[in-house]
This record gives sequence, structure tokens and C-alpha cells, in this order.
Amino acid sequence: MPYSSPEPPPTGPRPPVPMDYVFAFDVSEQAIQSGFVRDACTSLLEMLYGRPLEDGTMLEPYFPAASRICIITFNSSLHFYDLSSDLAPMLVVADLDEVFAPIRNGLFVNPIEHQTSVKLTLENLPNRFSEFPERSAALSSAVRASLSALHGRGGHVIIFQSTIPKIGPGALPDPPSEDSMYGTSEEMSLHKPRDKLWLDVAEECIDDGVGVTLFLAPNAYIDVGSIGALASVTGGELFFHPRYETSRDSMVLDSQIRRVISRFQGFNSTVRVRVSNGLRVTQYHGNFYKRSTTDIEFGILDADKTFSIELQHTGTLDCRSNAHLQCAVLYTTVEGQRRVRVVNLALNVVELAGSVFQYADMETTIAHYAREAMHHLTDQRIAIIREDLTEKCSSLLLGYRNQCAAATKSTQLIIPEAYRALPAFILALQKSKPLKARLVSSDVRNYEIHRIKSMDLRSLIHHLYPRLMALHDLEDSIAMPQQIEQPDGTLDTQISYPSCTRDSHYFMESGGLYLIDNEDTIIFWIGAGASPQLLQDLFGIDDFMSFSPQTHHLPQIDSLLSQQVNNILNDRFARRRRLPKMYIARQNMDGMELEFSDMLVEDQNNGAMSYVDYLAIIHRQITAILTGGDVYQKGGGGMRAPW
Repeated sequence: MPYSSPEPPPTGPRPPVPMDYVFAFDVSEQAIQSGFVRDACTSLLEMLYGRPLEDGTMLEPYFPAASRICIITFNSSLHFYDLSSDLAPMLVVADLDEVFAPIRNGLFVNPIEHQTSVKLTLENLPNRFSEFPERSAALSSAVRASLSALHGRGGHVIIFQSTIPKIGPGALPDPPSEDSMYGTSEEMSLHKPRDKLWLDVAEECIDDGVGVTLFLAPNAYIDVGSIGALASVTGGELFFHPRYETSRDSMVLDSQIRRVISRFQGFNSTVRVRVSNGLRVTQYHGNFYKRSTTDIEFGILDADKTFSIELQHTGTLDCRSNAHLQCAVLYTTVEGQRRVRVVNLALNVVELAGSVFQYADMETTIAHYAREAMHHLTDQRIAIIREDLTEKCSSLLLGYRNQCAAATKSTQLIIPEAYRALPAFILALQKSKPLKARLVSSDVRNYEIHRIKSMDLRSLIHHLYPRLMALHDLEDSIAMPQQIEQPDGTLDTQISYPSCTRDSHYFMESGGLYLIDNEDTIIFWIGAGASPQLLQDLFGIDDFMSFSPQTHHLPQIDSLLSQQVNNILNDRFARRRRLPKMYIARQNMDGMELEFSDMLVEDQNNGAMSYVDYLAIIHRQITAILTGGDVYQKGGGGMRAPW
């Protein structure tokens, strides 16, 4: 092993233990000066001990009672802290190649029992390294130092990183010339690690039952394609805060940390999917490590993770019986119990294609297409993947046409009810940041790839096709709390959402006020002709020209509109349990209007056509097949038979 541990080598089966957490901080000059380390330490202190609120109540701590904490900092050397002592002395390890934990006792402590030392360490961290700042941070060595501390136990490593690791094992070179690589065979190398060591470190984490979560706050290129493998392979999470600003990002960062710690999760996990005779699992898509053909492994598996599987027919299925799927998950809980969770699914077998299309789930289809596309970014050019998505859409609709609507005219576009919005979502997927034709930083592309490969179904759908709501004409009853009786007789407080507007400028008003939400970002678009009273009711400012583009929080104002919009935002937070970043985009005024326009996926933007033009392309491809102008090709570049 490239690291040594104070714990003796394990013998026999490893007993389950509660999940321990390692918090590792990049303390380079950039991380300190941006305020990233200070805000992270503040959030951790609230997580461990809570804090008093303005109304006199107490924000309760949410760190698991059975877990212990370890703190590591790193720049050109590694720093451990003996938290068993009230003075919390720092121990420095300068060897970055053969990492070791300098002490056996005191690295991990219960934060309640050792409150003095933990508080002292976190409160002093932002200032401890500010006097003699360093520009480098050895990330791979810090991960192996965490493995050394967690060896034989498993756990969760949470890292706060701001600079590209240019020292230590796996040191990364200067940024590549991305502009010249896109559109060529070299662009595929931008979506995988530039040094195999990062994959090796991730595999070491899997072997020890350790998951890695990365909070990234770079001011420049940080090579998410390389270091992001730590999170992607181990099942961890990746959070991206480029050009970190405390006023904009601190509350978002705090909500993300809260979600990472408080959600249902387990570690040292193995998943196996079994199917009945006549079926076979051929592919898995998601963020995990695939050691064998039958199992996938997660260092950490949580409630926000999803993966998809692809099934293949290997024999004849009997329509008089069901096809069966079973997903079994072996994992260790945060409290230290080894458990197996089993989900069984029985599916009807049908002979008619019409029955398949009638009961098809479009959202599941889109999610699988999206994850499959992200998977192929490492071995196919982006342009080819976009063409393949269009081909799949046309092929699926052609299959319905041939099997269920053969009697209709060949010049008529027929779309099944279950897949009515399929072309719109395929176009939206092609306009997503990983696949858009316009130049996008590889760091942004790789972050989005990681997100899309593991997002839950509902979040992914709203991420690809954002919700667009008109706020200037809300009815008085919209978004106001209402008591709804549940089937069991209990009352539940709910709010009703306004009807969503289609994602196109064509359906918007120049004097309107709109909210768009893609699960990561919320943008308020303010039309140049918006009513001053409308602006006063929502933002407390009635002058269109007086808005600051640095507005990142919505004020609480004693008005009906303010209450309605805040109710919508609070309800969205209650559902996803993390805050999105908020921006203001004034018509023809602010740079964020470009990002807003890119979210209007039915328009001609993002280097791709409009939805109307895209439908015409789909129709033309299908008509060419039906009229004999094109033929199916198996294994080639032509359309593939869907049936």
C-alpha cells in the first residue's frame, strides 16, 4: 500500500462499526483568501453544535451521535490534529509519497466529548495558515492520509479543495488547450483522468469501504475530470463553486453540507441486480465501481443516488407469467449495523407492441438515455453522441408508427401518448452542458456529467427541461398554504404551483417577471417593461435600473406576491433539501440573461436548433424510411431497427 496505518492489519471478516468522518481542508492561499475555508468551518461548527437564531430559538446540531470526527489540513505537507487533547496540537507529515498517520489515539474523537479541542481547531483554521500562505495542495496525499486513518473501518471523507493538485503523487500538469481539442478525437481525453493514479486512489477507497465527497471552489482550472474520479468511482458527491463568493455561496454551501450529513446513507456497500430466466443485465450506468460482471460497489450510497441498468432478452418470455427483477443492497448503516435491503419487482410480459408503448415510462427512458450518453463521452465524440440521441428518438417513434399506426399517412408525424414530450427532452439533453456544441469548460462539463449520472429521476427531468413560471399574473390563491385531507384522514398543508410556461421566449411577455429553476440554479428574469409595483412587492425596489446584479437572496416583504414566491422557494427547498444559487437577470442588462436564455431549451440556442426545427428533422428521418428513401442499417451509421 502507498500508505501505512497505525491500526494492525485486519484478520478475518471486518466487524461493522459506525461511520466515521474525515474532514480534509485545502489550506492553500486561494482557499483561505476566498473565505471558502472560513465558511466551511462555520458550517461544520453549526453541524456539530448548532447555533442560536435571531428569534431566540436554537438551531439543533445534526451530526450522527454514534459517529466520530477527524480533521486533516493539507498544502505542501499534511497536518493531523490530536483532538483528544484540549490544546489540539498539530502534527506535520512532510512525506507526500509514503503517507502515514502519526498517531493512533486522538485522530478520531466524539465531537461532544471533546468539544473544546474540536471547536478550537475549527475556529483557528482560517487564520492558522493565513500568515504564511502556500499555493499548492497535495490532494492525493490527503486522500491517502484519510485512508490511513480509516483503514480497516471504512467511512466518509469530505474534502474542501480550491486549487489544482500540482504536487504529490498524481500531480497534474497545466491546463490543456481545450479550444483546439473540441471537435477532434482528442476531446474524449478531457472527460477522463489525465493520470491513472486518481483511479487507483479511488479503487483504494473502495477496497477500504470509503466514500469521497468533494466540495470544489476554484478560481481557475482544477481538472474535475481527474480529481472528480474520487467521487464518481466511490459513489460520493461532487459540489462545484467556481469563483467562490461568501455573499453568494455560503448559504448554498451550508445547505449542501447539511444534506450530505443528514440524509439516509450507508457505506461499504455492494449492489447486485438479479433477473428471471429469459433476461440478462448487460449494462450499469451511474457513479460506482464495477469490480465484476454481477456486482457494483459504492464506498458510500445515499438517498440521492440512482443508477440505471440495461436488460437484454436471452430467451423467450411467457406472456402468461411475470418477469422478475431483484435488487439487493448489502451495506453498513451510519450507526454501524450490517444490513441487506432487497427490492423485488414483478413485471407483466406482453406480446403486443401497443401495450409496451401504452405503459411506457418516458422519464425513465430519458434518464437512461442521459446516463448512457454521459458514459460514452469517454470513448465517442460529442457530435456523434448527439446524432445517436436523435437516431434513438426517431427509431423509437418509427417503431410505434410501424407497429401501432401503420394505416396512417406516411407524411403524418405520429407520437405515442406516453412519449409525447420525448423529442423535447432529447433536444434538451443535447443542449445540456456536457453535450452542447458551444465551447464549455471541461471542468463544467465533467461536473455536469457526474451530476447527471447519479441524479434522481424527478430532479434530472427538471434539470434538463427547467421549470419556467410567470410571477406577474399569479392568482391570489396560488402558492398559499391549504389544508388537504389525506386518504388516512389526516390533514396535510400543501401549496399549489402556478402552471409552468414552455421554455421559449415565444411564450414570454416583455413586461413580465419570470422564475426559472433547473435544480442547481434559480434565475429571476425581469422584463424591461415590468411594473414598478410588481418589483416593489417582490424585491423591495421599484426602479428597474437600481437592481444590483449581485442580488443572491430574496427579501421578506409584507406583500402577497413576496409571500407567494417565498412559499414556492421554501416548498422547493423542503423537497430537495438543498439551496440552489439565485441570480437576477434584467432584460438586455445583465450577463446572467445569457444563462437564462440557454435554459430556454425550445429556442434556437446552445449551438442547436429550435424545438420546431428539431421536430421537422425527426419527421423527415421517419418519412425517409417509410417512403423508401432510407433503410435500416444494423451496426452501422444508419437508423437501427427498434423492434
